[in-house]
Amino acid sequence: MSFEKLPFFIEMLNDNIENQSALADIVTELENSLSFEQIAVLLEAFPIPLRKLIWQLINQEVQQQVFIEMRNESRQLILNASEDEQCFPLFEKLDADELLDLSENLSDRFVDYAVSKMTDKQRALFKKAQEFSNDEVGHWQSFDDIQIPQRLKTSAIKKILSNSLPPLTEVFYVTQHDAKLIGEVAIAKLIVMQDDTPISTVMNRDYEVLLTTDNIYSAAEKVIISGKSALPVVDLTGCLTGRLDLQQAHTIREEQKDIQLFKSSGMIEEEDLFSNIWISSKNRAVWLGVNLVTAFLASWFIGLFEGTLQQVVALAVLMPVVASMGGISGSQTLTLIIRGLALGQITDANQKAIVLKELKVGCINGLLWAAIIAGITYLWFENPLLSLAIYIAILGNIIIASLSGVWVPWLLTKLKIDPALSGAVILTTVTDIFGFITFLGLGALFLT
Repeated sequence: MSFEKLPFFIEMLNDNIENQSALADIVTELENSLSFEQIAVLLEAFPIPLRKLIWQLINQEVQQQVFIEMRNESRQLILNASEDEQCFPLFEKLDADELLDLSENLSDRFVDYAVSKMTDKQRALFKKAQEFSNDEVGHWQSFDDIQIPQRLKTSAIKKILSNSLPPLTEVFYVTQHDAKLIGEVAIAKLIVMQDDTPISTVMNRDYEVLLTTDNIYSAAEKVIISGKSALPVVDLTGCLTGRLDLQQAHTIREEQKDIQLFKSSGMIEEEDLFSNIWISSKNRAVWLGVNLVTAFLASWFIGLFEGTLQQVVALAVLMPVVASMGGISGSQTLTLIIRGLALGQITDANQKAIVLKELKVGCINGLLWAAIIAGITYLWFENPLLSLAIYIAILGNIIIASLSGVWVPWLLTKLKIDPALSGAVILTTVTDIFGFITFLGLGALFLT
């Protein structure tokens, strides 16, 4: 899906944020011009107060569809910024598939409300899907398959299929009286069949199925490479329970890529551009702590050469700590910004707010980890001036790394260079140079 229209609307909304009438007109225009997914991505480009203001101007029916398309943390930010009474309409008339996409990170009061507003059929389907874990096909299957009993005549089947069909439907599934799947028939073949022709003569009995207990990511790949618009899902007894279609399979594959990309930098895959500063700091601090352990391990090995390095041993031993802490902090910001640039969420209008947010995150993590590292350094070398030098160097390097994580991909994009390919290399160079110059400079000043 193209996101090239997003920068235009982001600029328009920012320019008219104080003009309620103009803002309402722009919101109406974007509702008519953008898909629900595009609107969801656009909203992420605004700080929470402005996002809430724009959200309140969106038509209520559009709100629900946009809410479904949002990522988990973005949904939570909307819910946290609104009263419950304003949120409940978002959960009315949801079907089982839609609520399953939302329920994992929703509070019980919203899930219970959504279930209470479902039809009996959808409520039963939702309960059935809840029997499976999040990484199983049964949890994510859709229930819009066309299931036809074997006993029906061709004329009756044509009458059933004359109604509107679910999207991505090219076959119907033939079942026995106990819902056991026995074959599939292409709708294109059915159309040209005589009314008295037995279904069994055109039924395909050699078909691929997915089990409800299959891994969802492996199953999604099977659907994508199958050449079909969907694959049927059966339970362990062979009874048809639903299907997994091509659109859902591609969505699952993209989500997996996002998860892997964010986790490679020690971040949660759902982090919003303007997520809470403390939450962002906490999410990234865990990975910084893991990185600290490996950095000190490398420093310990360098310390084995203390007799050779003599007077400069302490500085040499601690240099990898300074470099690695800046590198990992910068890469976390870099990952988030590259995604925002790719989706068109970041423009000149919101750049300042993003820089400010990342500066605050860098300061919080810088103060925390600089203090921890300085304390460990003092226990190790019993030198307060050395501890002070590394405290200042770590604090400065994490702040510079956070800011560089915004500016490096931004400048590379302006120069028409792909930041995903070269951003990490440039960022590492910047943090290494700054970290080493600061630490060694302070070391020379304090210790010689």
